[in-house]
Amino acid sequence: MRKTMKSRFARSLLATASICAVSSIAQQPQSAQQQGGHGADPQQAQGRGGGGRGGQGRNRKVVLAWADTRNGIAQHDSTSHALALIERLGYESGMWDTYIRTDSNIISYHPLMTTGQPASGGPSLATADAIFFMGHREIQLDDQQKADLLKFVRDDGKGFVASHVALNAMMQSWPEFGKMMGGTYDEHPWGTVAGTVINEDPNFPATKQFPLSFPFTDEFMQVKGFSREDSRVLLRLDLSKMPPNNGVHSKDGDFPLAWAKMYGKGRVFYSCIGHATTTWDNPDVYHMYFEAIRWALGLTDADITPRPYPTAAATALRNTRWSKPRTARVSPNRAAENGCILANGERQLSISR
Repeated sequence: MRKTMKSRFARSLLATASICAVSSIAQQPQSAQQQGGHGADPQQAQGRGGGGRGGQGRNRKVVLAWADTRNGIAQHDSTSHALALIERLGYESGMWDTYIRTDSNIISYHPLMTTGQPASGGPSLATADAIFFMGHREIQLDDQQKADLLKFVRDDGKGFVASHVALNAMMQSWPEFGKMMGGTYDEHPWGTVAGTVINEDPNFPATKQFPLSFPFTDEFMQVKGFSREDSRVLLRLDLSKMPPNNGVHSKDGDFPLAWAKMYGKGRVFYSCIGHATTTWDNPDVYHMYFEAIRWALGLTDADITPRPYPTAAATALRNTRWSKPRTARVSPNRAAENGCILANGERQLSISR
């Protein structure tokens, strides 16, 4: 009984701390850039005090959180929680309104009902400023919808942020989608495993909160068709600290986990991190997706010039025998100057601009 009560109390403290951390977004002043050309209203960017969801006279951005998983294999329980978190980040910060959809008819400038008639209200590519995508495997889009989605990003300059399972979406039926994403799924050699992640770009808004190297547990997905000439790698798995695995196809030790790129005029971000439901409660992780969406929306800027794989890393890997990685926590939180105390006594990272 005591153990159960302690567990419930710890979860309660953690939930309270998460609310405090997310709410802290709205307590910080808007930058001059956000107050100016991007249409953000300082009075509305105050979370609950700014009109809530879909307030009248809305100047906030619109994010379409899209996750069609009908044909998913081993569907991920984290999908629902991830979508809810994206909605909450937008609501608490006052920066965007989120429309969560698991059907794909809304991927169109003119969505249709199942009867073939025009949809009555609701989101569409004509009203969205960015997409958060967590679809799984083959997704049914007709030729016009595919053309509309590519136009949305490539020609209209809208944002596209994708997570984890998105890497294996439509990889068999639609090569151009993989090109837009930056690559396609090529298995996860170890399954869910502890590893060490290298932060290649601590200056990028979505990865600045991570140390240069940190332990993490996830289902690390391998990517094929990826080129560092087209994408800016932000995070990669340190293969020198992983056990040998015949399923690893990298020849030089490069194993990208997160990257940013341009697809025409649009900004694209992908991160492999997000397999487990609990991962989305990690402040460093939801900070990453919060900043990735802000960047995709054009609210922040960053240098995403593609860079080659560090030669020093390749040399070190050749000279290092692969070994079993040290034990890693799922949520490697670092103390933050301004944050909320977690149940374990650590400080939770506050989302800051």
